[in-house]
Amino acid sequence: MEVSTETALWWAVIISGIYHGINPGMGWPLAVSAGLMNDKRTSLVAALGLLALGHFIAMMTILLPFSLMSALFIWEKELRIAAGVIVVLMGIYLLINRRHPRFLARVHPAKLALWSFLAAMAHGAGLMLVPIYLGICGIDANDTGHQAVQTLMAGRLANAVIVALVHTAAMTVAGGVIATVIYFWLGLKFLSKTWFNLDIVWALSLVFVGALGIYGAYAGH
Repeated sequence: MEVSTETALWWAVIISGIYHGINPGMGWPLAVSAGLMNDKRTSLVAALGLLALGHFIAMMTILLPFSLMSALFIWEKELRIAAGVIVVLMGIYLLINRRHPRFLARVHPAKLALWSFLAAMAHGAGLMLVPIYLGICGIDANDTGHQAVQTLMAGRLANAVIVALVHTAAMTVAGGVIATVIYFWLGLKFLSKTWFNLDIVWALSLVFVGALGIYGAYAGH
């Protein structure tokens, strides 16, 4: 596989992380609120850290099973197509059902890591990474030739951790920049007046990424 394809997939990991970070639904307004309520900069940083932790765990929860599947080496194309279909269906579901999961409102605001984990799972944030991750694993499989399955699986596990870390870092930086600007200069009043809703864009992006994953599996990318 060409280097340009591998680079594009890793950029997709980063850009999806930035996109998740910008989306208020992933929690940066909660970090702003924590900082303002406690009147401490450290509270803002701590909240961002907890949100990042929850998001990372959610990404690993989705990616880890794929990294441990020995069947992935035999049915790679089929699994990539199936993952793409699931992501598309999730996007369609979110387009039809615009209501936010009610159970998120029942999570105590102090439990930011738990909230972040549940929010990422409920919105399909981890699913968005699956087609990209499987594409990156395909690159590794081609490069390793006839190595043992155990070695390939170890490589896939390492990729799962790296993908989740890079994605979460990009999300945290993007969300942290917005939260910092609002905390230090704009305030919650500005946030309440300029609130933006990315629900439709989020759902469409899932459909797009899923369709791209299906195309990549058929095209051998």
